[in-house]
Amino acid sequence: MTSSREIRSSFLRFFESKGHTAVPSAAVVTQNDPTLMFTNAGMVPFKDVFTGKENRDYTRATSAQKCIRMSGKHNDLENVGRTARHHTFFEMLGNFSFGDYFKRDAIAFAWEFFQDHLKLDPERIVFTVFEGEDGYCEEDTESAKLWQDITGCEPERVIRCNAKENFWQMGATGPCGPCTEIHYYLGDGKPDPRTFGEEPSPDGRGWFELWNLVFMQFNREKENGPLLPLPAPSVDTGMGLERIAVVQQGVLSNYDIDLLSPIVQRAAEISGKTYGGTMQEDDVSMRVIADHARLASILISEGVFPGNSKREYELRRVARRAIRHGYRLGIEEPFFHLCCDKVIDLMGDAYPQLEERRALIADIAQDEEVRFRRTLKGGLDRLRKNTEWNKEGETKELPGDIAFDLYETYGFPLDLTEVIAEEEGFTVDRPGFDEALAKAKQASAGSKLNDATETERVYYALKEEHGETRFLGYDAEESDAKVLGLIVDGAAVDSLGANAEGWAVLDQTPFYGEKGGQTGDRGVLRTGGARIEVLDTQLPVEGLIAHQIRVSEGTLKAGATLNASLDHGWRSAIRRNHSATHLLHWALREVVGATVAQKGSLVSGDRLRFDYSATKPLTAEQLKAVEDKVNEAVLKNTAISTEEQSMDAAKARGAIGIFEEKYGDEVRVLEIGESLELCGGTHAHRTGDIGLFTILSESGLAAGVRRIEAATGLDALSHLREVRGELEKAAATLKSAPNEVNLRIEKALQAQRDLSKEIERLQKEMLSGGDASDPSEAAKDFGGVKVLGAVLPGVDTKVLRERADQLRDKLAPAVILLGAPSRDGKKALLVCSVSKEATKRFRAGDIVKRAAGIVGGGGGGRPDFAQAGGSDPSKLDDAIQDVYAYAEAQG
Repeated sequence: MTSSREIRSSFLRFFESKGHTAVPSAAVVTQNDPTLMFTNAGMVPFKDVFTGKENRDYTRATSAQKCIRMSGKHNDLENVGRTARHHTFFEMLGNFSFGDYFKRDAIAFAWEFFQDHLKLDPERIVFTVFEGEDGYCEEDTESAKLWQDITGCEPERVIRCNAKENFWQMGATGPCGPCTEIHYYLGDGKPDPRTFGEEPSPDGRGWFELWNLVFMQFNREKENGPLLPLPAPSVDTGMGLERIAVVQQGVLSNYDIDLLSPIVQRAAEISGKTYGGTMQEDDVSMRVIADHARLASILISEGVFPGNSKREYELRRVARRAIRHGYRLGIEEPFFHLCCDKVIDLMGDAYPQLEERRALIADIAQDEEVRFRRTLKGGLDRLRKNTEWNKEGETKELPGDIAFDLYETYGFPLDLTEVIAEEEGFTVDRPGFDEALAKAKQASAGSKLNDATETERVYYALKEEHGETRFLGYDAEESDAKVLGLIVDGAAVDSLGANAEGWAVLDQTPFYGEKGGQTGDRGVLRTGGARIEVLDTQLPVEGLIAHQIRVSEGTLKAGATLNASLDHGWRSAIRRNHSATHLLHWALREVVGATVAQKGSLVSGDRLRFDYSATKPLTAEQLKAVEDKVNEAVLKNTAISTEEQSMDAAKARGAIGIFEEKYGDEVRVLEIGESLELCGGTHAHRTGDIGLFTILSESGLAAGVRRIEAATGLDALSHLREVRGELEKAAATLKSAPNEVNLRIEKALQAQRDLSKEIERLQKEMLSGGDASDPSEAAKDFGGVKVLGAVLPGVDTKVLRERADQLRDKLAPAVILLGAPSRDGKKALLVCSVSKEATKRFRAGDIVKRAAGIVGGGGGGRPDFAQAGGSDPSKLDDAIQDVYAYAEAQG
């Protein structure tokens, strides 16, 4: 058993033989868990099972889980490539018990797998157990004894460790407990257990953790809070696939196993260099590229594209780190997508989503590299030419505002700047960077449910007390209901009087809570003499529906029974637009190709918005084809159907899942003509209900993401009438028929272009026609360089630039500063041209910057040429004369 594929398969089969249910890997993008950005351990998908909030039809499970560790408590990013073990992305093999077996069986299973399947040498193994610590729990003497009883090992092979090493929790809160670990020795000769604890060498020789068996006994509900017993003691184990592959494949470094070595070699081939497996910078760069290509491929396959917020930014900074390492290897053309392609070759069989989205992954990776390469050289030049260093002793420190400028202007993540700093021997003022970033983020908006972090506790308490809200809205638009709770500003209240606003949670409701892009329903609640408007409907926590309300008449009390009736017209419009969104997705895939994937949507009663993956805009022909296909599907008036199915059955039918949705074992499959997708929203009954479909706009949203806005039914008709009305107004202005407007505009534009050329010709003729227009005699000599300033009224910027160059060449070596008021007389124009041989003493950018300040503006440029503008042309003469003061100051 040597290949990673065989190890993964053997592990899962072994635990299936022990009564465990094999569970597919969950997404690395966590759902409904604000404490984690990414799945960072095999137990994360089972978190609610451990705490007793969720029940499953099995008490034993096993999985090979995709994991990411690059933020928060578990952050391995800085060590990637510089050690033999650390990764941002890895696979965790695990077996789990939910109140079933505990320490004895967990240890026995582990040892049986090690001995009978991995056939590892017991002489190279030690075991660690928790030694006990205040604030945690007592010493784990039971595990220490079990290891000796089950394995027959010597007592010195069981080593006691503190909470930092042998007490596990995935974050500041959540399930946790003492753990026992299996460590293995890599290297030559017979290892001495007494050397355990020494750091392994950079090449991987020494002791390293192979398997961690966590005994989940507690739950920490608040950061630094007390450890509360779980409903039932459970087991969570984790063994890194990459680490066990190192042992099985007889290598020292994770980067030499079959899952990573081919990616490292691809980076080496592209760079034209040989990978030597050392700690030299070139080898480190190749390892970083390999690791980061895996993470990028996985995240893109799950719908995370490079951007500037949350997970999107985490992907961007990792991708740009890899691209920068390629740059330092001398790779001059985009290469990162080729490394991602090799990742798919190696892992596509285990994770089919990679193979399905191969083309998309390549497009997004390449587009991000092209974007970053445009600014990479400029950012590095900015660093090299920076003169604003802070110095402490012999170490230079880059000021925080410069680091922020690199981030904002050149797209350098802070940690990338810090990596460069480490290589170049300087430090970065991180507090200064944080301060600059905080200033840039001062205007931040709150959530629709006020402060979601504070409010969550109230909603979770309601859910635990009463259970989930029953949604009736697929079949009904009206129902009776009971008020389970009223919330105002994140706190529960007993009642709401007239004109008061807040949130109401009902035991059942026909109102759809905003989800999957579909906006929340509106409507009315009635009880006794009270009338309550429902302004919006949201899902504050999974399974609970909250109604944003305003009491119009009377008083609403918690516990009251009422009638809930949604706005039929609003819901019907939403249904039409939601169904049209699915047809739009289908049509885009038909016209553009299967690389199109939904990145987000907004389905409201008056419009629809669809965000999708793409690296270039649609052509006019493609837009027309998409619009035609949707309208053709509408005209067929096909019945729209939904069906509850298992996830496996839905996949077998070819249903497409939207990235942002969280699906359970049972999913809702929506069929609209040739479109087959998973969707929990509400829809029209037939495609004909949608009516006319028209695209309003198509635009770029972010790197690799574009947006289409469209309208249906009467809203589409209203849009077309508005466009027709504007066309008729334009035709009346041009005194033409509507179908001749474009021709008339072209003729008018051509006439304007002809007039502009004639004006430019006359300006040049005027400036070159005699001594009156030649200000060169006013030039002054400053150390062999002629300096001239002059105002030339009646010329535009282009002519001003040409005249400055003419005078510079005539008087060379020379410094020429020319100004002119704009044609409308409201602005000042400035142009400076400096002979190349004079730029060491006189810099055009500095001259223009001074002059622009006088006329109330700004600008800059190269040392030999610069231009600017200002808002006060009355001070042009003062600004022009300043060039002489500048020249005198330069000596």
